[in-house]
Amino acid sequence: MVVPLIGLEPGERGVVVNIAGGSGLRSRLYAMGIAPGVIIRVLEKHQFGPVVVEAGTTRLAVGRGMAGKVLVRKV
Repeated sequence: MVVPLIGLEPGERGVVVNIAGGSGLRSRLYAMGIAPGVIIRVLEKHQFGPVVVEAGTTRLAVGRGMAGKVLVRKV
């Protein structure tokens, strides 16, 4: 089942299947290490703030708007 990254709860993992945004958004996320095929684990999710994720050995905060455009398949 494909869901936006924002739909995962802390502790859940998903593999990125698509980024539903323009080339600028894709470039920015790729530079952060978030690209199709990458497994992401949600560490923290704040109600009005960013989603803190782990992609490989990197931890980063992704804004809610961006997280809504990253489509993942739960693993």
